[in-house]
Amino acid sequence: MEKLPKLGVPLIIGAIVIIIMLFKSFVRIEAGYAGVLYETLSGGVDPNKPAMKQGLNFVMPWNEVIEYEVRQQEVSEKMDVLSSNGLEIELDASVLYQPDASQLGKLHNEKGENYLSRLVQPAIRSAARSVVGRYTPEQLYSTKRDAIQDEIFAETKKILDEEYIQLNRVLVRDVTLPPTIKDAIERKLKQEQESLEYEFRLEKAEKEAERQRIEAEGKATANRILSASLTDKILQEKGIQATLELSKSPNSKMVIIGSGDDGLPLILNNN
Repeated sequence: MEKLPKLGVPLIIGAIVIIIMLFKSFVRIEAGYAGVLYETLSGGVDPNKPAMKQGLNFVMPWNEVIEYEVRQQEVSEKMDVLSSNGLEIELDASVLYQPDASQLGKLHNEKGENYLSRLVQPAIRSAARSVVGRYTPEQLYSTKRDAIQDEIFAETKKILDEEYIQLNRVLVRDVTLPPTIKDAIERKLKQEQESLEYEFRLEKAEKEAERQRIEAEGKATANRILSASLTDKILQEKGIQATLELSKSPNSKMVIIGSGDDGLPLILNNN
């Protein structure tokens, strides 16, 4: 009977240890995250093994799970870059990215948990310096903003696609020039706008003058054709027709046949 208590204590302790180990063997991964399994007895992370998905996962207690956020993330970068003529420009951009969940093991082994500072930020800085260096300050400030944004995205994506990072967008929020350069560009743009407005007014005036010239020529041509077609016989016939029409009018009048200089009837009002 004395042996039972001595056997019961180790059994109880063993059961507690097993329960603790089983409890530690279940790892909960939150929504928007995935897990990389580090197998202590098998050489670490197997890069070809799929990442552990969100929810409750069973792992051996001596192994470890490293979690990575696989949702889209954003990092803002303010960079000092040089334009094509060597002027220093401040570029404010945002990068929208997320790790490739299907390649999480390779990302962990090659770059680690600090892949943002080791990979994403250097890539965007390198691409921005390369792209901005092709443009003048004036192009950066005005006409080429969208083109610069697209080119930075393309160059950054080329780097990150090979490093298991999915690049979604690059947004250039602001391009800051030195005040003196900015003022000079704005004055130039204003002068160009005024010049364009003046050219537009000149072109409009020239078109109006041309319209009036064509209209006058058309009227002159019509008058020449009309004059050439109006013979004495036609005029007399028109006069007779008009006289007949007027004679039908209820107003009192006096018609003297053949009394005009051209032999046409005269119409006199009695009043």
